[in-house]
Amino acid sequence: MDVISQYGQVFLILACVFGFFMAWGVGANDVANAMGTSVGSRALTIKQAIVIAMIFEFAGAYLAGGEVTATIRKGIISPEYFTANPELLIYGMLSALLAAGTWLMIASILGWPVSTTHSIVGAIVGFSAVGISVDAVAWGKVGSIVASWVVSPLLAGTIAFLLFRSVQRLILNTDDPFERAKRYIPFYMFAVGWMIAMVTLTKGLKHVLSDAGIKLNFLQDAGIAALAGLVVMAIGIAMMKRIKRDPEIERDNRFANVERVFAILMIFTACSMAFAHGSNDVANAVGPLAAIVNTVLSGAVTAKAAMPSWILLLGGAGIVVGLATYGFKVMATIGRKITELTPSRGFAAELGAAATVVLASGTGLPVSTTHTLVGAVLGVGLARGIGALNLRMISTIVVSWVVTLPAGAGLAIVFFFFFKGMFGWQ
Repeated sequence: MDVISQYGQVFLILACVFGFFMAWGVGANDVANAMGTSVGSRALTIKQAIVIAMIFEFAGAYLAGGEVTATIRKGIISPEYFTANPELLIYGMLSALLAAGTWLMIASILGWPVSTTHSIVGAIVGFSAVGISVDAVAWGKVGSIVASWVVSPLLAGTIAFLLFRSVQRLILNTDDPFERAKRYIPFYMFAVGWMIAMVTLTKGLKHVLSDAGIKLNFLQDAGIAALAGLVVMAIGIAMMKRIKRDPEIERDNRFANVERVFAILMIFTACSMAFAHGSNDVANAVGPLAAIVNTVLSGAVTAKAAMPSWILLLGGAGIVVGLATYGFKVMATIGRKITELTPSRGFAAELGAAATVVLASGTGLPVSTTHTLVGAVLGVGLARGIGALNLRMISTIVVSWVVTLPAGAGLAIVFFFFFKGMFGWQ
């Protein structure tokens, strides 16, 4: 307690700087992956993707990011091991933020698409197991998170596979794909709008509405979300009316006009992916930051702690800055190097990944967006046959995932003992 009272202000400043740094890494590496399908399918330019991501990543982080942060903040380590010396939790979370942020910066410079969730979980487990006690780690919780790294790409791949199969059956494998696209794509747009609205109402705005004395049940949430879906559908239909059939471009590719219609749809799926990613992955930066802030202000380690809105604001801002300044470096990998993407394929991959991330965010499980999106892209590729996949690039991505856990843990252990020595804990 003496250390906290003596260095409290320093801890808060360091926490904000390191938290912003970590959020920058999320923006530079993970968000670039999330938007890669839009850019790779040429539905959006890099500039357009960055603008969309900046708006919807921030909205997802600020409006719906509070649910997952509890898992990162207090689910991985047992609070009772820090009760006697709460400053140890501060050293640990500072080291975890700095370690994960450093690894993400290195990976982004090298162009590796790594998992920010892997980075922060590995860092927290590393400092806890080596610096505190092996028993301080809630291995059961870590096990469920590790399981999610297998389940999430499988789930996303399955959803994306089924979505693309539905596109093939309803639109592509028909006598007049262009007319069928104009008929069925509005229903996909409705699904995108409904999904974003549901996660915002049931998770993101839940506390805001309850503070205002408004309580909605599931059916009311679903009804409001359906209205939002109809609005998105109406906007999409208005945009599609501007697309006229061009017989010339169909001579070389009978799906050329169809892909122009799907490019409109991908604007909406890109928004949903950015929103879903912000709601889930902001936890990687603000979870440890919230733990530090609450420990400094209370002088003790608490099992439950409030999530101040300014922390979500800081995390959302960091993600936006990271994407805008360095996101272009990693963006091409998933979009162009796993399988050839067109707007129709990219749509299925993005919506499958977004649905998986939204489900995970709603249940408080911090899945890896990188794993989810790679799984979704693989699912779309498999719908066209194994030959459509670049297996060499897939193996490279998997190796980078394996390296991330020990890299985050190793850096966190070094930083933990550095902070412990610097602030004179005996």
